[in-house]
Amino acid sequence: MESVHLEKRQTFVDEALRILDAAKSEGVILRVIGAVALDLHVKHKESKLVDLMCKRMISDLDFVCYGKQYKQVISLLEKFGYVFDRRYAMHAADRIILTSEDESKPKVDIFLDKLEFCHTIEFTKNHRLEVDCPTISVSDILLEKTQIVELNEKDVIDIILLFAEHDIGNDDDDKINLDYVNSYLAEDWGFYYTVTSNLKKIRDQSLSKYALDSDESALIRSRIEALLHGIEEAPKSLKWKMRAKVGPSKRWYKDVEECAR
Repeated sequence: MESVHLEKRQTFVDEALRILDAAKSEGVILRVIGAVALDLHVKHKESKLVDLMCKRMISDLDFVCYGKQYKQVISLLEKFGYVFDRRYAMHAADRIILTSEDESKPKVDIFLDKLEFCHTIEFTKNHRLEVDCPTISVSDILLEKTQIVELNEKDVIDIILLFAEHDIGNDDDDKINLDYVNSYLAEDWGFYYTVTSNLKKIRDQSLSKYALDSDESALIRSRIEALLHGIEEAPKSLKWKMRAKVGPSKRWYKDVEECAR
């Protein structure tokens, strides 16, 4: 059963790569996010955490593109046998869904310009979709994961894997870019509070749940601490400071239903 699941997972990853290759050849800026993006960024496959990640079922493919190219994206996906779900488009201007009559194909979920869940990540800001390919950047994957107020186990595993695979730096060369992370967190106290609270929980509680090699665990912990230190040391905006005085007594995030994730 496990081999069947892994084979299906790889089929979905291969499908995503075919779509991305076609997008590139047609000049469409399309990037994969979510489970497939993380899969493509994990290079060391022997970790127990990787085993846990690979055992998760992938039920759909998640992408992000610039809204100005959404018609090109729909046309591209239609060539792969997908159909634009117009019913959903009536209710969401920043997200399109495509399905297929072929049950072996995943549902395709495409976000336009931004990811807006508990907090908002804007990809039109500084042309972020051009930073990496075929996925969004490592830093954007981290923000995508850590902006969730109530993390589940798969989110925790994904975040730990990101730190296991990537160092902290001040650029996007396969690193967690501290300057970019702070471009959000030093301006928005709510975003800051969600991300730092999650990182502290992972450092203090979650790491010990997994039988990681002691050196691997120490490396992950040191990188989390380095990121937290850099976040705390960054100068904060006046807006941030004013909101910090209120603290979590007032809701600091958007209330997003699980189905929207």
